[in-house]
Amino acid sequence: MAKATDAVILAAAVKLDSIVVTLDADFHALLASSRSTSPSVVRVRIEDLKGDELAEIISQVVEAAGEELDVGAVVSVTVDRIRVRLLPIGV
Repeated sequence: MAKATDAVILAAAVKLDSIVVTLDADFHALLASSRSTSPSVVRVRIEDLKGDELAEIISQVVEAAGEELDVGAVVSVTVDRIRVRLLPIGV
């Protein structure tokens, strides 16, 4: 799915009941403009992470916001913060 459009990725995540993990801000904007209630999206706002570092961050996100991710949420992760907003979100 590396070359798929954001809309195709979101549609696939809904179909597969999956969570999107991305570095791209566009996913949050698409969910806001469409007032969608799924899929959940985790945006990691930390660059140059290695695989094991990203895995640890995702583990922390699931621990901190697993219930919200299950019902539909957007999560933004920075070095010092995990921000969670339930879907749908406004623009």
